[in-house]
Amino acid sequence: MTAALALTALLPSASAAADGGSGYAFAPDARTVTGAASTTDAVPLEPGTTYRSTLPDKGELYFRLELAAATTAYVPVTAVPPSSATVSASDGIEVSIEDANGSACDYDSARFGAGLSPRPVTAVGRRDAGKALCQAAGTYYVVVERAVSGSHTTSPGSWDLEIAPVTEPALARTGATAAPEAWNSASPEPLTSDPRHRTAGAGFTTARTLDQGVWQTGITPGQTLYYAVPVDWGQQLHATVDLGSTGGDAHGYVSAALNLSLYNPVRGYVDDVSLGYDGTQKSSSLDPLPPVAYANRYAVSGAQNAVRFAGAYYLVVHLTGQTADTFGKGPYGVTLRVRVDGTPNSGPGYAGSPVPKGIFGVSWDRGGLLEPAGDDHTAMRALAAGGIGTGTALLLVLGVWTLVARRAQSRASAQKPTA
Repeated sequence: MTAALALTALLPSASAAADGGSGYAFAPDARTVTGAASTTDAVPLEPGTTYRSTLPDKGELYFRLELAAATTAYVPVTAVPPSSATVSASDGIEVSIEDANGSACDYDSARFGAGLSPRPVTAVGRRDAGKALCQAAGTYYVVVERAVSGSHTTSPGSWDLEIAPVTEPALARTGATAAPEAWNSASPEPLTSDPRHRTAGAGFTTARTLDQGVWQTGITPGQTLYYAVPVDWGQQLHATVDLGSTGGDAHGYVSAALNLSLYNPVRGYVDDVSLGYDGTQKSSSLDPLPPVAYANRYAVSGAQNAVRFAGAYYLVVHLTGQTADTFGKGPYGVTLRVRVDGTPNSGPGYAGSPVPKGIFGVSWDRGGLLEPAGDDHTAMRALAAGGIGTGTALLLVLGVWTLVARRAQSRASAQKPTA
């Protein structure tokens, strides 16, 4: 235990690892790339690699992808404005994928919403193999630009980007081509177990893993928290968020003070809820979601369509900066009630491996996820994220344990009575 505490003291916290100007923790191994102003100069993106870039306040950015005919591609783009920026509800980003002839395969956007708070927003460009458009193998282009409301309330200046392309192979054998119509859509009984404290990550790559249970943490105005919940094929995720009372004489009201968003393993938007806040405790739940299934991609409903594969589902919590003006700087208590129902199944049979490998799974071997076994396990991941390899980390742990053991032995020798 002493060794674990000594090791933890050497590790950066999630907030310390975050970018100083935005609070968002970018992937520590992200490659820096410059988006091009036209397709001619577009730089290539490799699936399984995370990138950092910069989005100007005007104009489009182009990146290039080389895709096989049977490969489905997802390109999540997270835009991170400075924490000091001023934004409007309809501002955000737009992401699309186009083929070599300029036809759009897909389009997605993400907005800041009614909270009027600068925060990370994520949109995903998609190329679905087998759809009417964009069937051929070859060169495709990822197009990223700002979504501007025209209200002139948004601060000028560039935003940072994190881009994490993923590819999904075709199935080895054709399965169902229609979304399941019957599933348990009833809201389950809320969990009432004793809450456990768990600090959050500050980005997708530093998201802290949660299993089923009641979890608590603190949040300050303007902060965004990231958690990852492993959800296997055939399982349903339910989540409720509670915002605690201020504990004082509260006066005033902040609309859309707290936002809980759910994202799938490729960082695609699934659903969200917002809480208005008057200083007293508030609670809200995500709508019930269907069990995770490959065939959900054929659904018309956006939420059902998004739960199309197993893996890490991200719970992202943001408290608007306006809360500080009305109720103080906090921190405010947040409780997450996470429930995962259903018996896991083997899922679909892919003809190949997704990139990155194992992204559509929930175990360490299959999905690269840490099980919520405590802060010691997370400390090892923090070491790796900080640029320290696993071997070095083990040597450090052994060194700390050896030092503790020697000190304990010295104290025991000093306390022995002399003859």
